[in-house]
This record gives sequence, structure tokens and C-alpha cells, in this order.
Amino acid sequence: MNHKFVAIEGVIGVGKTTLTRLLQSKFDNARVLLEVFEENPFLAGFYKDRESLGFQTQLFFLLSRYHQQHEAVPKALRQGMLISDYTFAKDELFAWLNLKDDELAMYGRVHAALGEKIPKPDLIVYLHADHDVIMRRIALRDRPYERDMDPEYIRKLASAYEAWLNNVQDTAVLTINVNSLDYLSDPTDLDHVASLIHQALDEQGPSSPPAETPLTLLQNGRLPDFQNFHRQLDAAKSFDPDLFYNYILLTEEVGEVAGRLIKIWGQTKRLINDGRSPAEAQQLALDKYRPKLRGELADLLAYVIKLANYADIDLEKAYLDKMQINIGRSWPKTRTLPDGVKRDE
Repeated sequence: MNHKFVAIEGVIGVGKTTLTRLLQSKFDNARVLLEVFEENPFLAGFYKDRESLGFQTQLFFLLSRYHQQHEAVPKALRQGMLISDYTFAKDELFAWLNLKDDELAMYGRVHAALGEKIPKPDLIVYLHADHDVIMRRIALRDRPYERDMDPEYIRKLASAYEAWLNNVQDTAVLTINVNSLDYLSDPTDLDHVASLIHQALDEQGPSSPPAETPLTLLQNGRLPDFQNFHRQLDAAKSFDPDLFYNYILLTEEVGEVAGRLIKIWGQTKRLINDGRSPAEAQQLALDKYRPKLRGELADLLAYVIKLANYADIDLEKAYLDKMQINIGRSWPKTRTLPDGVKRDE
């Protein structure tokens, strides 16, 4: 299976998003990742006043691009090929144009830290077009926030792209002149571009999906992934897998949870004595102690998962099987607590 990551790049209005969508059908098992830029609340004002809104606009884009790519890119590549209409790294070239001095330095530190966690494309496809062609395409798509765009800004952006791509390392760059191409209306133009990309990827040889890391296992959000995460963590930390020892640790965590619940119960009783209703008192008590209870419950879950691992139990399957049994069970309307007090269900 092809697990290549292809990023389509070029200046504003050159046709990156259109080409990205069209290319999906030209590659087997390909997924598409499109940049979400219209949600940036500073963008419209930025095109009118780049100096005063440059930092806010750029930082919003940086964090948005990171949030989208650090989860979506590895996940998509494990399933097949990915075609995106932007790279995370190119965010920096916009900063070079729009920021200076302390703002640029601060941006650079954040970009460097986040960039280490983003997979790099296997191929950057740079769509090159003349200035007048780009300005005409921007006018034709008529986005409201682009109507006041300074043509000189587009010239500077094109120059920045050229400089950036000339210094890209560890990633192949394919430059395609799109002045006379209309891949939206002419299928032969689309086939031509797809053929060039196929050829560039074939020269690189096959690729493998990104390895599952502890972080990606947690982000997958399923019990089997959590169990795999704890297997890796136990191996890395050399934790003791003895069942009885971990049972003792589990009971300690149960005690911690009980301690938090006792505090909530006590606070609830005090608030009721002060004149609060039972429902309001419990909610206020929960609001006060919820962060601590949250952490203790997470620790408790961790030890349940660890015990399942040490006992070689598929916890998700065990849970689903048990719930299927519980669906058909019935319980009495009142249940007796340990102190003999009955409580209605």
C-alpha cells in the first residue's frame, strides 16, 4: 500500500485546494487534508492592516495548522496516501513577511517546537504561475477578505516561496508551471499533473506507514490502544508486572478515590446545613473537588488496564461481553448499602 504524503504548495490563488481535491481520484486509497483558513478571525483585518494584525493572524494559523496536522497526518498515513493543500513548514515563510523583531523571535521558538512533532511530506508539489495569472484567479474567486489584498504582497509572497523551496531539505520538490493549465475543466491537464506526481513518487520507492507511538496510541482513544500504551510504558519504565503487587496499588487508588468522594460528601452536607438545596450543594461540592477526583479516577483506570494486561485480558472485549449480559439482567428497585441503609434506584 502507498503511504506517501504529498503536499501541494503555491501562493494564494494559484489553485492548490482545487488540484488537491481533483488528485484524490488519481491515486489509490488516497485521503485529502485541506487547510481550514476561513475560520481565522483575524484574516479579513490582516489583509487591510498587515502590520497591526500580523502576529495574531500568524499565531492563529500556526496553532490551527499544528492542531490539524499532528493528529490527522499520522492517522491518514497509517491508512494509505495523503494529499494536502498545505505544509506545516510553510507557515514560517509567512512569518518572515509579516513579523519582525520580538514577534518574529517568539514565533520562531513556537514554530520550531511544534514542527518537530509534524511528519514531513515525501513530496512538495509547487504550483508556479505568473503574477498577473495569480491576481486574475484571486479576483475570479472573489473571496470577501481578499478584495483589498495588496498586489505587492503577492509578489513578495511568491519570492518568499521561491527562497523557501530552494532551501528545503529532506523533502523532494516538484515544480509545475500552471499558467496555461486548467485541470478543473480539462481532464488532460489533470492527467498530466497526476502523471508528473506519480513519476516523482515512483523515483522515491515504496514507503511504510508511521509507527505507532505512545502518544498516537493515546490519541486513538480506544481501550486496545490504551492497553498497548501501557505495555510500551511498562517496558520503557521496567514496571513490576506482579499481579498481587498491582492489586495492592489498585486498592490504594480506590482509597484515593474514596477520600475525594468523602470530601465531596462532607462539603455537600455543610452546604445543605447552610441552606443550599441538596442538588445545588452536591453540584457546588463537585465543582470544588472535580479536578482532584478526575486525576484519581484516571489513576484508577490506569491500574485496571495494567491488571488486564498482566492477566492477558482484552479489556474492551471483556467489557462489551459483560455489558451484553448486563442488558438482560434485572436489579431490585432498592439496594442495601453496607451500613444497612436502603436506597431507591
